[in-house]
Order: sequence, then structure tokens, then C-alpha cells
Amino acid sequence: MLNIIMFGPPGAGKGTQSEKLMSEYNLTYISTGELLREEIKQETEIGKKVKEGIEGGGLADDETIVKLINKAIKAHQGSEGFLFDGFPRTYVQAYILDGLFLRIHHKITRIFILELPDEICKQRLLQRAKEQDRKDDKEAVIKKRLQEYHQKTLPLLDFYKNTGLLTRINASGTSEEIFSRIQHYINEDIRKRSINVVMFGHPGAGMTTQATRLAEELDLKSISTREILQKEVKANTPLGKQIQPYMEKGLLLPDEIVIRLIEKELLETNGNGRGYIFKGYPRTLVQAYILDGILKKKGLGITCVINLQVNYIELMKRLDERSRTNKKMPYDRTAATIVARLEEHEQHSRGVLDYYREHNQVIDVDGLGNIDEVYQRILEPVTRASRNLR
Repeated sequence: MLNIIMFGPPGAGKGTQSEKLMSEYNLTYISTGELLREEIKQETEIGKKVKEGIEGGGLADDETIVKLINKAIKAHQGSEGFLFDGFPRTYVQAYILDGLFLRIHHKITRIFILELPDEICKQRLLQRAKEQDRKDDKEAVIKKRLQEYHQKTLPLLDFYKNTGLLTRINASGTSEEIFSRIQHYINEDIRKRSINVVMFGHPGAGMTTQATRLAEELDLKSISTREILQKEVKANTPLGKQIQPYMEKGLLLPDEIVIRLIEKELLETNGNGRGYIFKGYPRTLVQAYILDGILKKKGLGITCVINLQVNYIELMKRLDERSRTNKKMPYDRTAATIVARLEEHEQHSRGVLDYYREHNQVIDVDGLGNIDEVYQRILEPVTRASRNLR
């Protein structure tokens, strides 16, 4: 989840840049100015209370602000992120925002400071007053608002100075140029985030093909239980000999065996890539809990679960075709063994998907069509889910 604070003097272009950020990253815009103007427009008790002060260039009191911010956040809890304009403005409000975020397990991604000389800000605001008939954009009011910004808001930056979140942006130039400067840092933040994906679907749904492409594009390490198990069988290890009968029938292995192998694989690939993509695991509800536990030990979690949806007729056709290639699986021998494998998957998969759906992590994807079409249906929601990390 992207949570951005936008600082800058009146007239620096915060509104314009905020609109671009909202459109590009699907953020919910929270502007104290907009919230207060709406209260005034609706002639609410809060609106009546603050109207006189705002039109004189002053700031609303902290109690009023926290009520409005809290109300706005609660109204958009399903948002992919928040963009704050004009909040926080004081040390007190900074602590308020920290408290609000702590309660909903969010954190600030980055704080942008648009920098522009006061004289240019004043010229922009006077021009806006003519174009939009803004009564609060009179020269005396503008001067007071700029003074408020320098005296009260700028010192607030000390609150965040050791967080590594502050980013100063040159606010001169075209709106596109300014946005490009901002976007550079946001995309950098997104690329740093760990992504851990479960590729889910029936045998024949195309999981291997799509998992391989996604791993390459997003720099993920592919964890395939089948490949791990095949490696043990091929090496003819004692464990491989235990595994072989299960693999030939397409049956589930004891969890104790699989856990150790996955932990070993994660240990060997630690630090390689941006995260992991799991294919063929988890296959049961118990394994879903186990995977959460394994990742938690590494300080990680599941980003999303891609559920490739392909109808039975198409699955039977694909598996039958695969049985005549060097990619065939032991259970591809006959129609009966294929059906048995599909039924076995169906029996165990429901609990797994229900588990992840409870956590709003499942992305259902139509698995029909050519490889490129299916991949594009996968890539967009996975990219969006990676932004939505808290």
C-alpha cells in the first residue's frame, strides 16, 4: 500500500500532482482543505465552526482535523493507498497520523516536499483567484498562508528527518516534468518491495508456463515442489526413494517431508531476487498455514494468490496432449488417471482458496486463450497487489 504525504507552500502545485498520483496509482486523496470546504458547503456544525477562520487564512484546530481525517480513512479502508495534502501541519498532527496508521497497520511510504519560491507561489495563487473565483486567494490571505507554512509546517519536517522518507522535489517546470520527478521515487519504492506469489490451478491450467514468465519479469525465485521432489528422486537419495511412489500416482506427500525441502530451498536462495513464486504448494489447508509460518520466520508474507481458472473439458484436452510429449507426468497415462488427479486436486483445493479468500489475497484469472493473453491478465493485478502492501 502506498501512503504518501505531499508538502509544499500554497501555489506549489500540490493539487495538480495529487491528481496525477491518484490516477496513476489509484490512491485515495485526503486533503484537509477539501474536507473542510465540503463541511462548509454542507453547512455542518464543523463547517460553521471553521468557516470564519479559514476564510481569514487561519488553520482549523487539531481536534477538528483529526475527526475529519479519521472519518475519511474509515470511509476508504479498501483503498490501495492514501495521499495526504495539507496534513499533517504540526507536530501534534504528525503524532495523530502515526496513531491513526498504527491502528490500521499502515505506514507512510514517502513524504514529498514541493519546493518553489514564495513570489512564484503568490503569482500562481493570484492567477487562480481570477480563474476560479477563490475568495481565499486574496493577496493579504496568500501572504498569511505562506507565513503559516514557513512558521508552522516547515519545522514539522524535523519530525520526519531521521525516517529516510523526506524527498525534496523541484516544483518548477511543467506539471509533467514535476510528476516525472515524483514518479521516479515512487517506482523505486515499489521495486524494493518483496513480492511472494502463489500460482494456483488444476493440473493443465498452465501454472508452470505463467509462473516462469512472472518470475523472470518481477525477479522472483521460482519454488516448484515438483521440481524439488524430482531432484531428490533423480539423485536416488533415501528421501527420493520415499518420494517416488507418491509422485508416480500424483498423491500428496507427508507434510514433514515437504516442509524440510522448502525450508532448504528458501535457505539456499536467500537474498536472490525480489521474492518467491510458489507453484504446486500449498495444496492443502494445512500446507497453507505451514507456508505462512515458513515465510513469517523470514519476515515475509504472501502478496497474492493467482487462481488460474480453466474448465474440465479444456484441462482434459491439454493433459491428453501433454501425455504425448516429453513433459508428460506419470498420471497422464490414461483418462482415468487424469480424472483421478483432477478430482484429487479439487478435493483439497477448496479449503486452500477459501483460506486465502478470507484474507482477500485471491486473484481469479481466466486461463483460456493464448499464453500472452493469459499472462497479461496475471501481470496487471500482481503489479497492483505489490503496490497494495502495507
